[in-house]
Amino acid sequence: MAVRAIRGAIQLDTDEREHLLKSTAELLSKTLHANNVDNSSLISILFTATPDVTSEFPALAARELGLGDVPLMCFVEMDVAGAMPRVIRLLINADLDVPRSEIQHVYLRGATALRLDLAQ
Repeated sequence: MAVRAIRGAIQLDTDEREHLLKSTAELLSKTLHANNVDNSSLISILFTATPDVTSEFPALAARELGLGDVPLMCFVEMDVAGAMPRVIRLLINADLDVPRSEIQHVYLRGATALRLDLAQ
């Protein structure tokens, strides 16, 4: 087994609590599924939000998906002029038995523009 990092992002339509929770859960679920990650393989998950996202902590969506025993942290992204608004990013650290080249990073909705080379 090796520690692997999996990245992902989603752009919110609006900064509303329920929309944030649903969108973050969608991003997290699709990222875990795309990489066949079992919850027991998870080490930690880091979430970031652009400074214009204030309605809720993205980590709450992971807790609501049953990841209560996984260390989670939320951070605010740098406030860079011209940056894409309303973006939630995640970085999943997991013990996986796959080469780094086989990791599937997941970018959804408008966030696909952040990494066209990685977006599915």
